[in-house]
Amino acid sequence: MYQLHYWPGIQGRGEFVRLALETAGAPYVDVARGPEDKGQGVPALMALLEDGPRPPFACPALVHGRRVIGQTAAILLYLGPRLKLVPAAVADRLWVHQLQLTIADAVTEAHDLHHPVGSSLYYEDQKPESLRRAQDFRRNRLPRFLGWFETVLARNPRNERAGVPRLVGARLSYADLSLFQLVDGLLYALPQATHRTLKKTPLVAALHTGVPQHERLAAYLASERRLPFNEEGIFRHYPELDG
Repeated sequence: MYQLHYWPGIQGRGEFVRLALETAGAPYVDVARGPEDKGQGVPALMALLEDGPRPPFACPALVHGRRVIGQTAAILLYLGPRLKLVPAAVADRLWVHQLQLTIADAVTEAHDLHHPVGSSLYYEDQKPESLRRAQDFRRNRLPRFLGWFETVLARNPRNERAGVPRLVGARLSYADLSLFQLVDGLLYALPQATHRTLKKTPLVAALHTGVPQHERLAAYLASERRLPFNEEGIFRHYPELDG
């Protein structure tokens, strides 16, 4: 049984791990969402972060047996082979990991749209800087990130006859799930700018549309376990930052 530790009430970076676990049908407990009288809830999350010889710096963290793993990309690197969400070849697994790290870079930049000066400050305290940062992100960074993933998809020879394009090989990987989540979050945060960019990156758009066709993933996305995006998470919709 896997234990996922992440803040309740938001998707955040923990959602990238949830998508993998849900798609694979793996048994797991979302600890901070559980009842405190059963040893779960936020107190259990805080205990994990504060105790132990190798405490995670921040959420998400995965507990599996005696292993405690922090950082989204590291968690997925660990889970990928166990959930059969990476190819067998070592070179391919490293390539999937590289893709995940690039997605993590994009996620950080998306977060910093509304917190460009400091995470400890409110959005309203750094709004002028956010407006400038968002303008550059819309014009330069968003097309660069999605354009690079478009190139990766175009250069995967297994996509020539595929109904749904994949980043690596012909089978669904956790990188595909994470790119779906990245695009989904950007569509929430910056719908106008993201739709414009997706028109120029049709393979990325096709992946975003096609990935949720997976039966278990579709069931999760339609369930109450899938929290909606909101203005407490990574992807936040402030209309003035879009355009």
